[in-house]
Order: sequence, then structure tokens, then C-alpha cells
Amino acid sequence: MHFDLTDLRLYLNILDTGNITAGAGRSHLSLAAASARIRAMEASLGIEFLERGRRGVTPTPAGKALAQHARVLLQQSERMQQDLADYAKGVKGQVRLLCNTTAITEYLPELLADFLRDHPNLDIDLQELPSTRITHALRQGAADLGIVSDAVDTDDLQTQAFRDDPLVLILPHDHPLADASEVSFSDTLHHDYVGLGANSALAVYLEEQALHAGLRMQIRIRADGFDGVMRMVARGAGLGIVPLAAIQRRAGDPSFKSVALKDDWAQRKLLLCARSFTHLPGYARALLEALLAV
Repeated sequence: MHFDLTDLRLYLNILDTGNITAGAGRSHLSLAAASARIRAMEASLGIEFLERGRRGVTPTPAGKALAQHARVLLQQSERMQQDLADYAKGVKGQVRLLCNTTAITEYLPELLADFLRDHPNLDIDLQELPSTRITHALRQGAADLGIVSDAVDTDDLQTQAFRDDPLVLILPHDHPLADASEVSFSDTLHHDYVGLGANSALAVYLEEQALHAGLRMQIRIRADGFDGVMRMVARGAGLGIVPLAAIQRRAGDPSFKSVALKDDWAQRKLLLCARSFTHLPGYARALLEALLAV
């Protein structure tokens, strides 16, 4: 069975008008073309859909069933066209936004919630990935927008500054490194750490930096999120590395100490990026503007 929407529309027009000639005219087809389409529909199933008479045509039982299905399919087709037209106008859509760990946990929850409240016809597919994988996905056209560290190569992408996002060392007050005003990451790698989840983008990034220094992080336990890391560090489980923004969110908490990291990669900035801001769909551009407005 190979019916297309033109076939179904023609068939309903024939039923509505009561004859093939009028149905063909309403469908903007010649009589010969309309007759050929109806014969092909009947031949494909070996069933007659129309009873031909001197006064016109009437549907057979199979023809009545076809008419019911045809009306449903055409209504669905019209709804689909309306929905897709909304997507094309930017009225309705889904934005795929890829972010690193800090962006998702520290900067985006309230921003995205406000955006969704103000744009009830838009959805966001939000995923956490390391910055290098985000830039790769953007180059492949697999996402609309990304938020990445400025440490990764974005030469062939368009970028806008999003946030300053330095990383800092946190440690218990009685730790041997607690009196330092700043430390290098490599000097901490002989001490135990509380790490983020193994699949966290920041955890992957920190372990890569340790390998660049020729060492490995000594992870005693992994915590679920920055709050978990800070709480475990405060109880003496080890060192931790978190964004300064996470500490500022707990302003006035004296349960652990924070120390600046000397390493250039720790003085990072977050960038909004896309293959082309100009060519973003309307709904993705709306999210971009909301993120840049704050």
C-alpha cells in the first residue's frame, strides 16, 4: 500500500462532492490523473473503495474505513505542519545546551528556570560534558550552544564571555598545606583528595591535569557534587578542588579553608559558544540572549 497525502485528500474530496470530476477539480487534478490515482489505490490492495453509478460515486464498506483513516491522517499532517512552522519561527522548539560541571551546578539552575518560565513553548536538552567534547559536538552540529572553559580550542567556533570561573583548593584547617596563601596543583598531588563523580566533566579535567604533571590524583572517595566535596573536606576526608563560585554560595562557612591555585589553567573563564550565533534557530537565539543578559 503506497498512498500519499494527495491520494487521501483526493479521495475525501471525491466523497464530499459525490463524483470524481468535481473531486478532481477541488484537488487541482485533471480527471484522467484523478481516475488513475483512485484505480492505483484500489489495485494496491485489491479492494474497491468506490461504487460507481450514473449519479456519481458512493463509498464501499472498505471505502468508509479508508475515509475515517484518511481524515485522521490529514488532520495529523496539518497539526504537524503547524507545529513545525512554530519551530521555524522560533515560537516552539528544543535547545540542546552542553555545559561543563560548574556551569550546570553553579550558574544555570536559576537562569534556565526563569527562561523556561518565560518561554512555555521551549524545552532545553541540558547535558554535562567535558569542554573538549562540547566543542567537538558543536563542530559536528550535534548541539545548539555550549558553555566551555577557555582552556580548550575554540578557534573555529564563535564565543562570548559568560563568567569568570577560577578553581580553588579547599582543605581542612589542620591540613599541612593550610598555612599557604597559594599552591601549585602538582604540590597537592602527594595528598589525599575527595573527588567528584568519575563521570563529572571537572573530575575528568582535573585528572588530565594531574597526568600532565606526571602524577595521579589520590582519590579516597568521590562525592556527588560540590556540596558533597566541601562537606567531606570540612570533616577531614582530604583535599578538594571546586569553583570559587561554589564557595561563595556558602559565604561565611568557616568549616574549611580555601587556597588559591597558582596554575594558569585554574584561572579559567567560561565561554558561551556555537558554530554561528547568527545562524542559530530563533528559539536557541532566545536562550543565548537570556544567558548573556545577566
